[in-house]
Amino acid sequence: MKSEIQSVEVDLFVHATEDPGKLVRAVADLLGSDRAPVEERLDGHFGNAIVSMKLHLTGEEAERAVKRIFSSLPKELKGVLGADMEKFVDEHAALFLRFDKQRLVLGRLVLGGGDALRVKVKPRKFQMRSGGPQFYRRLLEESGVV
Repeated sequence: MKSEIQSVEVDLFVHATEDPGKLVRAVADLLGSDRAPVEERLDGHFGNAIVSMKLHLTGEEAERAVKRIFSSLPKELKGVLGADMEKFVDEHAALFLRFDKQRLVLGRLVLGGGDALRVKVKPRKFQMRSGGPQFYRRLLEESGVV
């Protein structure tokens, strides 16, 4: 059977004051993948070092990552996502989530803003007959309490 998820894209910025190793391990734990992110060294506005990290998963690996993320969500966050899924899904049925990086390193999933770990989930086209939000609600329900 073909995977329901086409891809998962994860990206984050690691600032000079952050430990890249801890962030890489936290992302690997979240996704259940040992794939190394692609890194690009950047200079901040004041010349400070910033590393852009990107990870792209496809097919079965992407589907496992989504299921792992959804099953790792605290009950209250599953409720928020289930109730407001339309706020997290764009017109192309891609799901966008942002998690607080510092709490992720501590093993907690909390929605974040600004400087966050960004996750984009793209479903396969054949899944969109029922619409993006309904598709993700179903996956969320399959992962446990909503």
